[in-house]
Amino acid sequence: MNAQLWAIAMSVVGGLGVFMLGMKYMSEGMQAVAGNSLRRMISIVTNNPVMATAAGTGVTLLVQSSSITTVIVVGLVNAGLMQLHQAVGVIMGANIGTTITGWVLVLQIGKYGLPMLGASALVYLFARGDRLRFVAMAIMGMGMVFFGLELMKNGFAPMKDMPMFMEAFAWFDASTYLGMYKAVLVGCILTLIVQSSSATLGITIGLAVTGVIPFTTAAALVLGENIGTTITIVLASLGANTNARRAAAAHVLFNVIGVAWITLLFHWYIRLIAAVVQSVHGADPMTMTLADFADPAEYAAAITAGIALTHTVFNVANTLLFLPFVRAYSRFLERLIPDPHRKEVARLQRFNAPGVSAPVLRLEQSRGEVIQMGQSVLDMGKWIRQLGFHGPWDETLLQKAFRREEILDNMQGEVVRYLTDVLDSTVPHAVAEEGRKQLRIAHEYESISDRLASTLRSFERLRQKRLELGPDHQRELLDLHDIVMDFTRRSVTAYATSRPLAENDARAASDAVNRKVRALQNEHMQRMIDGPIDPNLTMIYTTLLTDYRRIRAHALNVHDATAGTTVSD
Repeated sequence: MNAQLWAIAMSVVGGLGVFMLGMKYMSEGMQAVAGNSLRRMISIVTNNPVMATAAGTGVTLLVQSSSITTVIVVGLVNAGLMQLHQAVGVIMGANIGTTITGWVLVLQIGKYGLPMLGASALVYLFARGDRLRFVAMAIMGMGMVFFGLELMKNGFAPMKDMPMFMEAFAWFDASTYLGMYKAVLVGCILTLIVQSSSATLGITIGLAVTGVIPFTTAAALVLGENIGTTITIVLASLGANTNARRAAAAHVLFNVIGVAWITLLFHWYIRLIAAVVQSVHGADPMTMTLADFADPAEYAAAITAGIALTHTVFNVANTLLFLPFVRAYSRFLERLIPDPHRKEVARLQRFNAPGVSAPVLRLEQSRGEVIQMGQSVLDMGKWIRQLGFHGPWDETLLQKAFRREEILDNMQGEVVRYLTDVLDSTVPHAVAEEGRKQLRIAHEYESISDRLASTLRSFERLRQKRLELGPDHQRELLDLHDIVMDFTRRSVTAYATSRPLAENDARAASDAVNRKVRALQNEHMQRMIDGPIDPNLTMIYTTLLTDYRRIRAHALNVHDATAGTTVSD
């Protein structure tokens, strides 16, 4: 008996490991191949809940993991790049998209898993092109999924002849309501432990197709797995801002409420699913047994189709139920998790999303932080306009601006460390280019903040030395400030929206600043000739002109990086 138990454990654990690793490889390969498609899908998320749901479904179909999609949503909400009601739509779509795993397993090509794995592994090892390598990685992952499931099935098969296992499984037989709720609980706990609904779905199918558990129990386990999979987004939201925690709560409540109402109708629901399966496969999954089939593959196909259909219909029905009430649901979440008394800063700092290892999606996270850096630079420009030109002098606002410059220094360090880690791995050429672009733009934003802080120190020195710029100086310098910050704003917006400025417009704006600075320098030189001017005032004024000219150069570099052209001087 001990030897048999050991053999079962080795086969099941080994098969589960191969299955989960296959899901990882398949997901990462598809993410790398479909990187641009993923970005487009994320970008189409609008205030229309149907479009948001479609985007969530599409992204999850490509990444093969609802956990990855929902974690990305938390990151975007945390960065302020996605509104809560938009996130709710994406999360609902992710629940539909994740059901594709079950339909992949319906193919019943487990015996081809090992050849698929071997052939694609050779292509992956020896292919030179990025795209071919990552396509091979996705196929290799799929082969591992089927091979892993085959190993688990072989491990589970002896269990049906062992009384101790059958007695244990009888504890959560879903033929009664109590047993059904026990099965839901077991499915939830198992998914909480392994943090992968795809893995527990594979275990459920492996138990069902070998006749160890009946179809009704497998269906109840699948419902519980929908609740258990929410643990990943909950972990991702720890330490995030209030809106991100609301997004996590939206996923949890969506699945809990869905399972609550479907379990009340469980036996009617299962009979409906069974009728559909019977119309296609000619056998009722609720009453058929493995002994009824000469070919076990036919039994496995019918059972797997029933489990996949149970999963899909539930998630589609639950989404249709919630879809008309997305905004009302979002308002409920805002009341459930109220805003804190202190203002929060939307950032992705130290946000390490569990399960998000593919570079293309990690770059979406870092891009959010770079965009926040650009917004912080614009905020500093507004504060300088108030302090330097409109008064009264506000020490609190001055210190706030200096603190913001320090925060931008830290943010750049975070971006550099994060992107260095991403780019250290083997990534497609397009991903590497995007990573380098983000590094360049983060550096330019940090440099702009340094120059803005320098202008603040110049205004502070004017006040400390009791020096005043004349009305003409004030008016001309304010005009220069507005021209420079308008160009900076346009460059920042162009990167945030992925819509580069027209090359002629960018160069014209840059040249206009240069001409303005030269004109002001010449006018100041003429004033020095016409009459005495305090040397300290001259030094501070020329420093201000230099700082604004350098801000112009950094803003132009942001444009060049966004447009993919050479960085300017």
